[in-house]
Amino acid sequence: MIPLTDYARLETGERDALASAISDHTTLERALHWARTLTPPRGVESVLTQDEYTHDVLIPYGSRYLVYDTS
Repeated sequence: MIPLTDYARLETGERDALASAISDHTTLERALHWARTLTPPRGVESVLTQDEYTHDVLIPYGSRYLVYDTS
């Protein structure tokens, strides 16, 4: 299960719904599949390189971004 770290101070209902939606995003493939099912469909907007092994993958979500830390 993937935890949601809420830096945006979401309302409780929105945070709980989002936490539930992303809980099975154990791979980037699952996250991207889920993002494509949204209306409108979304994809990776940016990849930020942290070092040679770690990247942050940004997917737009409403007026915010979901950031997936990958390595």
